[in-house]
Amino acid sequence: MPTFSASELDASIIVPARNEAGYVRGALASVAAQTWPLERVECIVVDNDSIDSTADVVRSWAAEHRIPVVRLLRESVAGTARAKNRGAHAASGSVLIFLDADSRMAPDLVERILARVRAGYPAGSITVIADSDDWLDRAFFGLMEFGKRLFHIHAQMLYCSRELFLDVGGFQEQLQLAEDRDLLVRLERRGVPVCHVTDSWIATSPRRLHALPLRLGVLTTFVRWALAHGGIGRRWRY
Repeated sequence: MPTFSASELDASIIVPARNEAGYVRGALASVAAQTWPLERVECIVVDNDSIDSTADVVRSWAAEHRIPVVRLLRESVAGTARAKNRGAHAASGSVLIFLDADSRMAPDLVERILARVRAGYPAGSITVIADSDDWLDRAFFGLMEFGKRLFHIHAQMLYCSRELFLDVGGFQEQLQLAEDRDLLVRLERRGVPVCHVTDSWIATSPRRLHALPLRLGVLTTFVRWALAHGGIGRRWRY
């Protein structure tokens, strides 16, 4: 279990971002709105070979908002798992929290996660809700959460102590999907206590659900996630 000393940060929030100029401000703003003391937190954005203005947006936001500490790194090889590993290896916090660039953290998420770590859970998944008022978007993510809790599945957004993350080798970079699920399963197989944070959340964009006509994105997303949970198609382009 990590200890929180005065000489190091309590948490590092890792944000992989590939062509996310339209969303990354929201992710950064949610970090800045945390109830945990911001001087104990850093945010590392990994620009994953973007061809849009993602890096410029992050620099501009960081210049306007001096806290929390925002660091911008570049990973020239595309791949979410690779970008996450890049950020994790540069992190200074005792606990790593992974946040997608099109998502927002609940204001108390860092506080809730650190409480779980102190309670003996050095890693865990996080409740994910739709960042949308659309009933189908909310129902889809609600169903996913129901399934995770019913079948005790740890997947999607996660946190992990930095020491443990590095010891297990981080994310498998050849995976295009379910790299989070893979990491948490490897930790569980080692006997690491893994939890699911249910008293806070991350709100994520439902844009994949809207990617096809007639809301077919709901079906295709569900099928891809279901297959990936079973170990099928994790290396397919996502």
